[in-house]
Amino acid sequence: MAATLSSTSLPAGSGPWQLARAELRRRTSVKISLSVVALFVFMAAAAPLLSALGGWSPDEFDKSAVDPYLGGLPIGPFGGISADHWLGVEPVTGRDLFARVVHGAQVSLFIAFAATAIVVVAGTAAGVTAGYFGGRTDAVLSRLMDLTMSFPSLIFMIAMLSVAKDANRILLMTAVIGLFGWPGIARVVRGQTLSLKHREYVDAARVAGAGPWRILSRDILPGVAGPVIAYTTLIIPGMIATEAALSYLGVGVRPPTPSWGQMIAESVAFYDTDPMYFILPSTCLFLTVLAFTLLGDALRDILDPRGGRI
Repeated sequence: MAATLSSTSLPAGSGPWQLARAELRRRTSVKISLSVVALFVFMAAAAPLLSALGGWSPDEFDKSAVDPYLGGLPIGPFGGISADHWLGVEPVTGRDLFARVVHGAQVSLFIAFAATAIVVVAGTAAGVTAGYFGGRTDAVLSRLMDLTMSFPSLIFMIAMLSVAKDANRILLMTAVIGLFGWPGIARVVRGQTLSLKHREYVDAARVAGAGPWRILSRDILPGVAGPVIAYTTLIIPGMIATEAALSYLGVGVRPPTPSWGQMIAESVAFYDTDPMYFILPSTCLFLTVLAFTLLGDALRDILDPRGGRI
């Protein structure tokens, strides 16, 4: 059941955003999720600084940290954790795992955030346009949504990324993931717009001579902002997981550029001899996706309480 906003501790006349912030502050899960999200966002933003503090770049080899007589396994306990390598080293190459994890966070979160921005902008624009103008415009955009959603997106992503071998992988992945993600939020925004365009204040603005752009920007978009923000937070973990899956399958980010999915794929061969190599990127991926999912669920319950019942 959707959460009910309580206004007992707020002054009279508090708006929905003040009530939403108060409700978010009351939830322990939201506080923990925000802390985890802030940690990984900081890690991604400060990746060059953090790897410099650790003393290693993500592509720098340290052959002295691995044992050539044991198949290149890290020297020392827990995957070679030491004062020189805070999270251990990569088997065979000896690359510093702390540097690769923080730079992997930068790549994975950049792709996820950029793809989400494309999805939200394109989906919101299409949904508002289809819902407000209706008629043939609505029919064309709705059929385009249905067509895009009918594609087996993962297979098409793999095919498109496999064909474009020499392109910038990060930009290409961002564009491809965003291409298949916009219809979901477009449908949500279209439904909200259909319910808003017949409200009294919209009719009053139309009678007063306001044009479509003015009505859309001042009356419709603020009304759909809550659901858009809630669903945006829910989209991000899916984008992170999609990037990791594509990199794991070998069609995403290519070495030596690190990403969590690529690191997980490379660590599978060492999961029984060097489990830390597998545990570190997997834990980062799990915590990030879980934190965004919990935060998105809370925002949806508060900003779009009917969305959880659809």
